[in-house]
Amino acid sequence: MEKQNKIVGGLTLISLICLVAAYFAPIWWVSLTAPNYPPDAFPDGIRIHFHFDGVYNGCKAAGKGTRMANEIIQKDLAHDDERYNPVTDAAKNVDKGAEGLDCVHEMNTINHYVGMFPIATGAPVEKPLAKFFFGFFAVMMLAFAMARKKPRLIVLSAGFAAVAGWMIVDQFVLGHLESHVQAYMQESGTFFKDMDRINIWGDNVRNVSKIVIFGLIAVMLVVIAATAKIRPFQLLLALVPALLPLFFVITYAGWLWFFGHNMHPWGAFTVKPFMPTVFGEGKVAQFSTFSYPYWGYGLLVAIFVCMMLALLIRRKQLREGTAE
Repeated sequence: MEKQNKIVGGLTLISLICLVAAYFAPIWWVSLTAPNYPPDAFPDGIRIHFHFDGVYNGCKAAGKGTRMANEIIQKDLAHDDERYNPVTDAAKNVDKGAEGLDCVHEMNTINHYVGMFPIATGAPVEKPLAKFFFGFFAVMMLAFAMARKKPRLIVLSAGFAAVAGWMIVDQFVLGHLESHVQAYMQESGTFFKDMDRINIWGDNVRNVSKIVIFGLIAVMLVVIAATAKIRPFQLLLALVPALLPLFFVITYAGWLWFFGHNMHPWGAFTVKPFMPTVFGEGKVAQFSTFSYPYWGYGLLVAIFVCMMLALLIRRKQLREGTAE
């Protein structure tokens, strides 16, 4: 039994390290290619990286590649008088020198071209609260590693209290919830100018965020009570964090559906509602799309494997009556 507990502890430690690294890692990448973006100037296409806390630039073009990209864009700017054009509009933000191109801006411009929301408006509740969910998962994993009931409950109570206090101070005392709502409204207004509707969206983000915050605290209390009263419930302390890869894909696919089925008339071209590619390659108008997991998703898979192995060991102990 002692050896099994050490194995469970070791597997949980590996999972915790992967959990921390995964929060800062790129989980998924998406790239668009088109004739206006030749590989010599845009070797990775228009590429962005999805993290748990936001969307980041994935383009690495620099030096000669950046200069070539600037030349292409400036040439199109001189000859194209379209009201909205993903190449000409992006020219205002492409002169990045050796730092490369801002492909989040490029992607936003392309999306605007067909009437899509700016990328940053996706997952407006999930992104700023992700760090607290990671804290929640970390506490569950630490508690699961405890072989005895009393230390397990102490870890859960102290850990959840710390996460809840951190969340309340960060979101309400320091005002990060309100600053996030204002940033969300500003991003929404980048292309969409109906301020009455944007204000409603901001109120929705604010209210849903509050529901999620206090809902998470309620869940913490339920987890503590259930762990104290129901011995097999401790297995959920490992199972829930183990399902992070599934949670991410479901959320990612859901927001892709939202973006593809909520088009607006501001676009220069009309595109029928569609489901953007979640995994693999697709085609939208003249753009080829690529969507694949990145190395951060491998960390999530490692968490799944380690925690499921630890869960099976603890389940065996419960069946044999050697676990508290």
